[in-house]
Amino acid sequence: MSADRQGDMRMAEPLKNIYDGDFVGTFAALVREAWPPFDTARFAELVTGDGWERLELKGRMRRITLSLGATLPQRYEEALEALCAIDERCTGLAYLIFPDFIEVYGRDEAHWELSMSMLRRFTRRSTSEFAIRPFILERPERTLAAMLEWAGSEDEHVRRLASEGCRPRLPWAPALPMLKRDPSPALPILEKLRKDESLYVRKSVANHLNDISKDNPDVVVAIAKRWFGTHPLTDWIVRRGCRTLVKQAEPGVMALFGYGEDGGESSAGPLAEAARVHRFEPNRKEAAIGEETLLRYDVELPPEAAGGRVRLEYSIDYVRPSGKLSHKRFLVMDKPVTPGTTRLQGSKRHAWRELSTRKLFPGEHRIALWINGAEAAASSITLQAEGEGNR
Repeated sequence: MSADRQGDMRMAEPLKNIYDGDFVGTFAALVREAWPPFDTARFAELVTGDGWERLELKGRMRRITLSLGATLPQRYEEALEALCAIDERCTGLAYLIFPDFIEVYGRDEAHWELSMSMLRRFTRRSTSEFAIRPFILERPERTLAAMLEWAGSEDEHVRRLASEGCRPRLPWAPALPMLKRDPSPALPILEKLRKDESLYVRKSVANHLNDISKDNPDVVVAIAKRWFGTHPLTDWIVRRGCRTLVKQAEPGVMALFGYGEDGGESSAGPLAEAARVHRFEPNRKEAAIGEETLLRYDVELPPEAAGGRVRLEYSIDYVRPSGKLSHKRFLVMDKPVTPGTTRLQGSKRHAWRELSTRKLFPGEHRIALWINGAEAAASSITLQAEGEGNR
């Protein structure tokens, strides 16, 4: 999604409330403008009927889609005429209902060409990245061929859909098992977009590469070696797309980006072993959920590190009620090493805040300092329940 659309997602709390009573009424009136026989009262009744309050974002979206299907003309082409009459006035996350309508009602073979054109059209104002996936699963060769054509579009939203829609591990969407096993059918799309002038598109290509790296790291290493150094925009994609491989200290990628003692073929490990960690510790050994911890570090790199790159990270092993740990790394710095920058000193604040994707639990949390993907020092912090700090 675009920055504006992502902003919509961040600001809505909870997200499902973008589909409130005001939205349903306003949208129904808009549809009726396009198609006067539209029964706005029946539509609203179907949408907000049994269980509506319990539905989350995607559940509410699908309820609206099905209610449209029950109240618009039953002939698919006629229903689309009504939607196309108003889609230019329907922009943002809430209007995922437009491509969702295509996903639900447009997958018959007879509708395929029309549905593809509608997904291309509707992605410009919300995104069709989720709705395209059943088409890929059902007709992979045909759909990916259409998406390869989209990669040449003048519209950045359509080009971005070409990459984003076939990501093997797209968040909020079902995975594409065939592309997790073998990503090669989608690679021509990425090749076509690897120098795209749009940051919106380049982010998608990079995220697509990162998805591939989780199941087929050798494929991404080979692409990175072939692409890196060919164009500044491509270099940006490669660095971002290899972020998981860098965290894993994959030797080929680490050498390509100049990490290591000599910036050449050396692996990440030797730099971490040769560095002297004079200090790595939290400002205090306890913190409560909702508070912050200041992590102080002082690292001296060997003189021979100059000319390469250094990536400094810290990790936290979050405790879980099951007893398992959830490992998460956070970037401190990633920069070239010059003769005058071999001493790295500073601090980093870590906020113990719960996120929608991370719930915190009291207990001892191991923290570690990482240099070029290898652990160099460790400590620990005891996390307390909210409100128990400074007692």
